[in-house]
Amino acid sequence: MDLAYLRAHPEQLPTFLTHQRIRETPVSGGDICAASRLTLDDGHSVFAKTWPEGAKRPVPAGFFATEAAGLRWLREAGAVAVPEVLVALPELLALEWVDPGEPTPEAADRFGRELAELHRTGADAFGARWPGFIGALPADNTPHDGPWTEWFARTRLLPYLRRSVDGGALTSADAALVEQVITRIGEFGADEPPARIHGDLWPGNLLWGDDDRVWLVDPAAHGGHRETDLAQLALFGGPPHLDRMMAAYQESWPLADGWRARVPLHQLHLLLVHTALFGAAYRDSVTRSARDALSGAGRATVDR
Repeated sequence: MDLAYLRAHPEQLPTFLTHQRIRETPVSGGDICAASRLTLDDGHSVFAKTWPEGAKRPVPAGFFATEAAGLRWLREAGAVAVPEVLVALPELLALEWVDPGEPTPEAADRFGRELAELHRTGADAFGARWPGFIGALPADNTPHDGPWTEWFARTRLLPYLRRSVDGGALTSADAALVEQVITRIGEFGADEPPARIHGDLWPGNLLWGDDDRVWLVDPAAHGGHRETDLAQLALFGGPPHLDRMMAAYQESWPLADGWRARVPLHQLHLLLVHTALFGAAYRDSVTRSARDALSGAGRATVDR
């Protein structure tokens, strides 16, 4: 099997893998899926993701189709480097291979400008035309005209708060704190038209390529608020050269007044996803983010 054959017959990839007709090398691939590098007969490499063998539950219906739709949607904007989708089947996803490189200030500058361009291409509505996932959890992508604050509270905060409480990761007092944020969300002055966003842009979903570009991988792509991508970038220590990324973004498309005060609000979504998925280890991060959001609510419309 070479790359041309794979493009013409993507449905054949599982058969070739089953019969060990393709060299397969395990690689790091995140917390949810198993990942490998496939070496084809013509020397091309392909990145493949599968649902782990022995997982406690089967692959959710539409899981890989959703990721493929998001990758294609981001890629068609022609703004940011996004791997080509080669195979999208119910049980696996195969993408263009990207040779990794070193983080450089120049790549960070370029990425900041490209991310602004991606966001500018916009979306028809908040949400998306395809069902959503964030990690292994479903995300409500039902298209919505906004305002953003109402949509974000209903689809990106409340569902993961409930899951986190039901799973024992958050207490009733923690939930009451987050509910205060939801009740006061209209005070943040954050409404903008929907942008085309990655949706799960923590630093681990940036791939620094040897072409001196930053590539987007593992999206939860949808129409959302552009500040969500930028706030998520700052989580978990942030990527290398984050200051350069932000400066280049601001130069390309300045953020609205109060964006710094809104960072904890945007981060709260992904942190609640973490308590829903991984438990109480992220409880303190959720409560800290909620308190910071509440303290910044009054400043969100004036601080720049």
